[in-house]
Amino acid sequence: MSSSSSSPSPFFISTETLCSILTHKTLIDHFQSNIPKASTFLQTPIRHHYSVSPSSSLLLMPSWSSSPSYLPYIGVKLVTHFPQNSALNLPGVQGSYVLFSSTNGQTLASMDSTELTLYRTSCVSGLASKYLARDDSEVLVMVGAGAMAPHLIRAHLSARPSLRRVLIWNRTVEKARTLAQKLRESGEFEEGLRIEGCEDLDEVVGFGDIVSCATNSEAPLVKGEKLKLGAHLDLVGSFKPSMMECDDEAIRRGTVFVDNEAALVEAGELVGAFERGVIGKDEIGGDLLQLIRGDKIGRTSLEQITVFKSVGSAVVDMLAAQFVYETYIRS
Repeated sequence: MSSSSSSPSPFFISTETLCSILTHKTLIDHFQSNIPKASTFLQTPIRHHYSVSPSSSLLLMPSWSSSPSYLPYIGVKLVTHFPQNSALNLPGVQGSYVLFSSTNGQTLASMDSTELTLYRTSCVSGLASKYLARDDSEVLVMVGAGAMAPHLIRAHLSARPSLRRVLIWNRTVEKARTLAQKLRESGEFEEGLRIEGCEDLDEVVGFGDIVSCATNSEAPLVKGEKLKLGAHLDLVGSFKPSMMECDDEAIRRGTVFVDNEAALVEAGELVGAFERGVIGKDEIGGDLLQLIRGDKIGRTSLEQITVFKSVGSAVVDMLAAQFVYETYIRS
């Protein structure tokens, strides 16, 4: 492999293969074990975000390891965000992940970052719920019924096996009901788990021990006054200041944690709350790395409301791609 002419061709890891390699439980465990060390060695510039049109975006997320003996990779995720694709029955988020060697620059593999992102985003939320949701959580309210929703449901169920009921809400009620039926018929869940579509979010959000949101909403959906004491609110959808999935009251009532500091400038729920004086940046409870290391304590009481806001990071992209690639070459 010393010359380019003898270098092997890079692997193309199909979506089907990627899905056969990953499970939400194994990826949550991989993140929990490796985020602290990877965060020390990975260089992750701020995500590049370009508006292709008023509603569509191109995002570039590069990262590289400064410790080839631990993580010998350079990775770049290229993502498009076309929210209007739901009308075309296409994913709103699509992309590719390319993995290079950080020792010689060789292209090692490319894979579907659409599916990779669904797994890594949901597993970050699942991991956070291990620290922030109550141990006896029984009801999950899923806000949104798009491509991310079934992944979030599986991740939270993996992290919190005490869950016994899943309520799915979507602006289009039929989409929520269709997803609920599909999951019920999949045969992958325990027999006692109830999965239902529902019509009125305000009516059901108060049942949620965990309320997980994955929408493109630019208007608050979850009203803080409706959250029950002890609830954990998981916010996944927004990644720019104009987007928000909950109102100021939810932020005010909850102790807020983030996946990384980029959430403080990218997430509409937080940017707006800071601007309006609802909370200060110094009131953020901590980030995911601090929770894993034990530098910050997550849930401190049964009645505490916790909020987790994620916007994604190149660290978890790299770790997910590493897991897929290294499992693939061992098989």
